[in-house]
Amino acid sequence: MTTLKGKTLFITGASRGIGLAIGLRAARDGANVAIAAKSAEPHKHLPGTIYTAAEEIEKAGGRALPLIVDVRDEHGVAEAVEKTASEFGGIDICVNNASAISLTGTEATEMKRYDLMNQINARGTYLTSKMCIPHLKKAENPHVLMLSPPLDMSAKWFAPHVAYSMAKFGMSLCVLGMAEEFKNDGIAFNALWPRTAIATAAVKFALGGDAMMQASRTVDILADAAHMIFTKPSRECTGNFLIDDTFLYENGVTDFEKYRVDPSKKMVIDFFVPDDIPPPPGVAETLATSLV
Repeated sequence: MTTLKGKTLFITGASRGIGLAIGLRAARDGANVAIAAKSAEPHKHLPGTIYTAAEEIEKAGGRALPLIVDVRDEHGVAEAVEKTASEFGGIDICVNNASAISLTGTEATEMKRYDLMNQINARGTYLTSKMCIPHLKKAENPHVLMLSPPLDMSAKWFAPHVAYSMAKFGMSLCVLGMAEEFKNDGIAFNALWPRTAIATAAVKFALGGDAMMQASRTVDILADAAHMIFTKPSRECTGNFLIDDTFLYENGVTDFEKYRVDPSKKMVIDFFVPDDIPPPPGVAETLATSLV
């Protein structure tokens, strides 16, 4: 399968950034995209709403369903999943993209911020996956994708921001367990993570402004990698923790320059990229230091 035409994606946090990019890539195939996010009104720092995202999805060639969803709300998630299945006749792909971040140490992390990250990242991923699974069991080639890192239990990934790391790795633990739990049902569970910082409004706001944006890759690299995952047979591609450029290279992609925001700037390596997953040929020379 090389196209997602007619497939239905349920994507959390799809009003902007990586979630929207994954939806747009699928829409160009003619897919149906449920945009499940809280952003009904523009954020002062983060532009885009579920309604502007829906317009973009439909202009790209897909069908859109904007849904106001807080992934912490069990009833709300359940209702949104059922609306999606009713509108499009089922769900083929679930993308757990919604995430909260606070790069603070233990003493500086307020418990309300700890709760927010763990409720959105780990619990929200678990809940959304749980609600989609009954529909995915009926799908022809069902996939669940977490935008979360490989399970590399190195202290350096935890020490600077224990609470955030726990929340992100909680998403990856869902992949580890659910891939095996639903193996006989043919539902694929995979994690995808970027090697470099990705140019999104959230990164600009939280991690370093325009300088960080220039040292990043575009959201297209994750959208292309996700599309490649979704078009693979679900029974043959599950339980993987993938780094975007390595996965694309293993599947025939050799041009990574097209994803750079500014080819004159060296790119910053993202959090959580394991040392034992080296970059594709020619990429190492374009990388600067890590965020850690």
